[in-house]
Amino acid sequence: MDMEELTKVTETSKVVSVSDITRQIKQSLEQRFTKVWVQGEISNFKHHTSGHLYFTLKDEGAQISATMWRSRVANLLFAPEDGMKVIARGGITVYPPRGNYQIDVERLTPVGIGELQIAFERLKRKLAAEGLFDESRKRPLPQFPERIGVITSETGAALQDIRTVLARRFPFVEVILIPVRVQGAGASDEIAQGLRDMNRFGGVDVIIVGRGGGSLEDLWAFNEEIVARAIAASRVPVVSAVGHEIDFTIADFVADLRAPTPSAAAEMVVPDRTELLELIRNYEYTMRQDALQMIGSHRDRVQSLLSSYAFNRPKDLVREYVQKLDELMRVQEMKAHHLFEQAHRSQESLHKRLAGLSPESILKRGYAIVRRGEALITRAEHLRKQDETTIQFQDGSVTAKVQ
Repeated sequence: MDMEELTKVTETSKVVSVSDITRQIKQSLEQRFTKVWVQGEISNFKHHTSGHLYFTLKDEGAQISATMWRSRVANLLFAPEDGMKVIARGGITVYPPRGNYQIDVERLTPVGIGELQIAFERLKRKLAAEGLFDESRKRPLPQFPERIGVITSETGAALQDIRTVLARRFPFVEVILIPVRVQGAGASDEIAQGLRDMNRFGGVDVIIVGRGGGSLEDLWAFNEEIVARAIAASRVPVVSAVGHEIDFTIADFVADLRAPTPSAAAEMVVPDRTELLELIRNYEYTMRQDALQMIGSHRDRVQSLLSSYAFNRPKDLVREYVQKLDELMRVQEMKAHHLFEQAHRSQESLHKRLAGLSPESILKRGYAIVRRGEALITRAEHLRKQDETTIQFQDGSVTAKVQ
């Protein structure tokens, strides 16, 4: 290209600096790839003296540089090394001085069985040391829940198993579902967020979190620290129901109750309606029998009290006093009658004595009554010659003059 052609290109096109184009690329990549999950094999691993990790993730077709800062390295539960298969979560960034793009790793999870088992044991020891597995912090489940929160895949068999068991055992309960992914990249974040959302909702009495069976890799989301801490922070009791009976996850140790399967979890959180009705009938029968027995016992006691000497003594005393009162009344009546008789006889005697002392009786005995005018003459000296008197006899009276 000669100078003339170069001049034409620069006139028709906008020329930018290396820094400008790198900045534009950095902005474009970092805005588009804010959070990615990348699986690959570690190579060129270097643990810098600063504490940061530098390595390359590669597969058979490509490779990408990766950086993990010291503040995040402290949360690693395994020791990364070359040849180890991992899943890295982070955002894509560009390092302008070299024009390289790389992944800024926030979390690193091993993929191989051996590495997963090592990570499992390390996290288990860490959380156990913090007391997250202590029985003292386990809460009892409500006896009669009205709403049950379920955090699982809405397309998995676990949800259908839970609903089937609940409908059979206790159909009155309401199920609140928060659908999440239960395996693969980002599953643990969704499960933890589901637990936080269910607590914010605050309308459930107990939470079931889990999934059906699978390999260690399939169940790994329930071995992530973020899920364990979300379960520990839940204000609502949590039942962990992950995999089959032989499967154990970190979530099982942290949860308030571990169920061997999702179906078993549904069995544990609600009572059996049939058993409950039978229990109520038994309670009703027992209460009725107890009440009848109590009534009979009290009736017998009342009858015993009614027939007892102590209870009947007051009545006997009343009867005795009534009888005594009757006797006293008869005695008083007899005395009164006797007194009346005596008084009557005295009256008759006095009457006879008075009758015997009456003028008529005296006149009948031959005496006479002398009057001068209206005055009664009781002595002879009271009369003078020529006094006219009236002399009353039994059968009449005559007049006389004193000579």
